[in-house]
Amino acid sequence: MPTYSEMLPLLGIKAKSAAEYWIKKLLAKGALEKDAKGFLKPVRLSFHLPMVGNVAAGFPSPAEEELCDTISFDEYLVNHPSSSFVLSVTGDSMIGEGIKEKDLVIVERGREPKNGDIILAEVDGHWTIKYFRKRGKKVTLEAANPKYPPITPQEELRVAGVITAVVRKYHK
Repeated sequence: MPTYSEMLPLLGIKAKSAAEYWIKKLLAKGALEKDAKGFLKPVRLSFHLPMVGNVAAGFPSPAEEELCDTISFDEYLVNHPSSSFVLSVTGDSMIGEGIKEKDLVIVERGREPKNGDIILAEVDGHWTIKYFRKRGKKVTLEAANPKYPPITPQEELRVAGVITAVVRKYHK
């Protein structure tokens, strides 16, 4: 978030007290909050969409649209916003898992990977997303595409986070 001084030209005002007035209103409405260090951060930048039921991906089945609930994708896809970030995928090594080039992946830092989790890792100086496999003390990273061999770190493995969601957009 910008500082109070940086907000002046953005809001078209000249006094920091005016910026403070509006920040207090946004804090009171719950649109902003302060983190542990007192810095401002947005609470939610999304909207809720109606959830209208289920659809068969196999054989067609009769379905009627009815409002079941509403869903906020930031709440659905991100369990821990303060420790999560988004990356755009390049390459096809995870295609068997349904992760394609230009998909977005949500990565949660600080989560201990379990066998079979998809992780973001730095392996011997190179970044990748792969399945995490641990047998005893040996860690292997596996692709979801048979074109790519398993990777065994030679010098260093640093797990940056666990992939918790994938987002794909079909149309702009």
